Amino acid sequence: MFSPVIKLSELLTCMSQPARIQILLGIGTQEACVCHLEAALGMSQASISQHLMILRKSNLVVTRRDGRHIFYSLGKPALLDVYKLVAITYGIDLSGLENLTFTPIPDCPCPQCNTEADKK
Repeated sequence: MFSPVIKLSELLTCMSQPARIQILLGIGTQEACVCHLEAALGMSQASISQHLMILRKSNLVVTRRDGRHIFYSLGKPALLDVYKLVAITYGIDLSGLENLTFTPIPDCPCPQCNTEADKK
């Protein structure tokens, strides 16, 4: 039997894991590929990919393909308000994680870093 409370609990559980909070806040207003998340968050590619798979299955993130590269963004940006409200209520400063800037990474083959990537 489906219950809205169970669905809400599943979503909040998915959103509550620390690495996933970092990822969701990091892509809050911009899309990013795994290489950018890896550089900005200091997490391994394997770990980020596992978390992104779970977030995709929960429809919390969506993807866009550009050649061989996949870019991730929030499926519903309003979900950031949940984190912000909890942070404000408890005096937690999220400013270091919100809207991370993804700058070009040297030698990265993705189209955000290398405008000639995947062009023939």
